[in-house]
Amino acid sequence: MLAKKDFKILVVDDFSVTRTILINHLSKLGYKNTVEAENGFSALARLKSAFFDLVITDCNLSDMSGLDLLKQIRSDSDLKHIPVLMITSEVLQGDIIAAIKAGLNDYIVSPFEEYTFKQKLEKIFI
Repeated sequence: MLAKKDFKILVVDDFSVTRTILINHLSKLGYKNTVEAENGFSALARLKSAFFDLVITDCNLSDMSGLDLLKQIRSDSDLKHIPVLMITSEVLQGDIIAAIKAGLNDYIVSPFEEYTFKQKLEKIFI
C-alpha cells in the first residue's frame, strides 16, 4: 500500500478558503499530495489529465452539484474506480441517499472535527 504522502487527492470547492482549510487538514494528517479544483468542470478536466486516489468535493458547487460531479465520475470508465468523499453543510437525507445510490463512498457534515475527517479518510483508504 502507498504511504499517505503518496496518495494524490483532488479537493473540489467553489471557495478558495475552504479548499485551503481542507488541504491544511489533509496535510496535518500526512496527505500532502493535493490538487485543487474550483468547480466541477475543472475537477473533471484535472481527473482526465492525471491519476488521483481520492476526490473530496463539496456537495454544492456553482456549475454542477457534487452529485452531478459524482455521476460524471462514475459514468467514466477511466474514473469510476476513484473514491469520492462528499462534504455537505446541511444533511438532506434525500440528497445523501441519492449520492450513495450513485456510488458515493462516504460523506461528512461540515463543520467537522479533524478526528472525524481522519476516520472517514482511513475508512476509504483501508
